[in-house]
Amino acid sequence: MRTLLVADLHLSEQTPAMTQGFIRYLETTAQGARALYILGDLFDAWVGDDLLDQPHPLADVARQVIQALRHLANSGTDVYFMHGNRDFLIGERFAEACQATLLPEVQEVELHGIPMVLLHGDSLCTRDSAYMAFRQQARSREWQAQMLARPLAERAALAKQLRQTSGEANAGKAEDIMDVTPSEVVKLMEQCGVATMIHGHTHRPKVHDLTVEDVPAKRYVLGDWSEEHGWDIVVMEDSDAPYAHLRLRQFSLGEPPASG
Repeated sequence: MRTLLVADLHLSEQTPAMTQGFIRYLETTAQGARALYILGDLFDAWVGDDLLDQPHPLADVARQVIQALRHLANSGTDVYFMHGNRDFLIGERFAEACQATLLPEVQEVELHGIPMVLLHGDSLCTRDSAYMAFRQQARSREWQAQMLARPLAERAALAKQLRQTSGEANAGKAEDIMDVTPSEVVKLMEQCGVATMIHGHTHRPKVHDLTVEDVPAKRYVLGDWSEEHGWDIVVMEDSDAPYAHLRLRQFSLGEPPASG
């Protein structure tokens, strides 16, 4: 048996190749998996589940994704979704349509016998004080309620403005500021009592070795998807080994990994 984890697809009406690549991934690679975890930023922006009621290009993309995720869930794969920094307004309606379970910002799990902590990753970037201030505001129920009460067109325009402002601001920031804070990584792993962490957000795919409470540990960082390639982590049981193993992999969207 195996479990798959992905993040940072950033799907939109401007990325049809990525949308079709993800659907192909669900129809091939994910078939027969025990579970699929989507660790945030499935969409490049999400302005509310009522988008699904509108004749909007992104709504068309979302309906395709919903159908593919629902088919996967109906085939026996558990689907889990976590908010990212771009799609934190996704609600229960979207999750229910996908037959997915909406997870909290930090999720402790045991996958195939391996205890680990899962998160999107933006909460670990504490050196980016401007972003952390916005994050605290945007994740509050009051702010989200006020946002969702606005007309859809106004929300869409504001989301576009925020993305543009964020891009301009990030262009002037040092690389280490936009990466995770190492001490925050260790702190969270200590709190959860785990030696394995998986997250996305930084778009810097890598397996990091570290030490947590004098124990060797690993931090797996998922990569962001492009029109040519996708990234995932597969946690797979091995009949010849006492424990499951984790593997970070990049693959062609045209030929995603087989389901076996």
